[in-house]
Amino acid sequence: MSAPVPTLGGTSETRPATAKIQAIADKVKSQLEEKENKKYPTFKATEYMSQVVAGTNYFIKVQVADNDFVHLRVFESLPQENKALALDSYQTNKTKHDELDYF
Repeated sequence: MSAPVPTLGGTSETRPATAKIQAIADKVKSQLEEKENKKYPTFKATEYMSQVVAGTNYFIKVQVADNDFVHLRVFESLPQENKALALDSYQTNKTKHDELDYF
């Protein structure tokens, strides 16, 4: 059985984070730390959803402390655009049980 193909513009189902998703989160960690003026010694991606647009939006739940999570929206442009990953938006003060939604 093959993986479901996401609907263009719609978000995928929430899935467990992979090594690729952790790498994406790690690449925008400094952007979040700068915006929040705070360091995150723990930064573990736990789950994600994606949205195919003119590139890809990744919605990533990241554990930053025992029961403290942040939700990230990261934009990855199309390969030919050759642009860096961008932290488009984020939500703080989330818990493990907060659902990852479009924002």
